[in-house]
Amino acid sequence: MKTETEPLRSRLNRRICLLDSQIRMFMEHPEEGAATAEYAVVLIAATGFAALLVAILKSDAVKTLLLNIVKKALNVG
Repeated sequence: MKTETEPLRSRLNRRICLLDSQIRMFMEHPEEGAATAEYAVVLIAATGFAALLVAILKSDAVKTLLLNIVKKALNVG
């Protein structure tokens, strides 16, 4: 009976050791990968801000305002 359970015991022991090593590694470097997630959030926020800025600058009111500023600066019209 002992010979049949030995491979199971061996595999179980190996998996427990692997789990223990993964837990120890996580405890040493708990924030590993956080920088990548932060960069992704910043990139999404910057893209949203750029889209909002493009939408605002394409509006007729802003175009007219900017055109008037340029005309006054160049004394044209």
